[in-house]
Amino acid sequence: MYLFISGPEIFVILVIVVMVFGADKLPEIARGLGKGMRQVKDATNDIKREIKNSAEKNDIDIDIASNIKNEINKVTDNIEDYSQPVKKIKDTIVDDITGPIKRNK
Repeated sequence: MYLFISGPEIFVILVIVVMVFGADKLPEIARGLGKGMRQVKDATNDIKREIKNSAEKNDIDIDIASNIKNEINKVTDNIEDYSQPVKKIKDTIVDDITGPIKRNK
């Protein structure tokens, strides 16, 4: 559920709201809440749009997270490229050491 509130808890809250404000005021309260939530959503969208436009105007890359992820992937690939020969040498040495031991048993 939304905000960790279950059905019975919502019902209790609605009963309390009806008792406090009355049934005739509920539509007005709901309209006011809806209007307020819409204004908040519009304001956040405007802020996001302004930040994006300002970043594009000043040639600032706003997609930093994907760039960092790409760089991490490149570094990981480079590390794997360098570590593969070392792993092969290690495996060869381990095989050379354990080979005679396994043959003697």
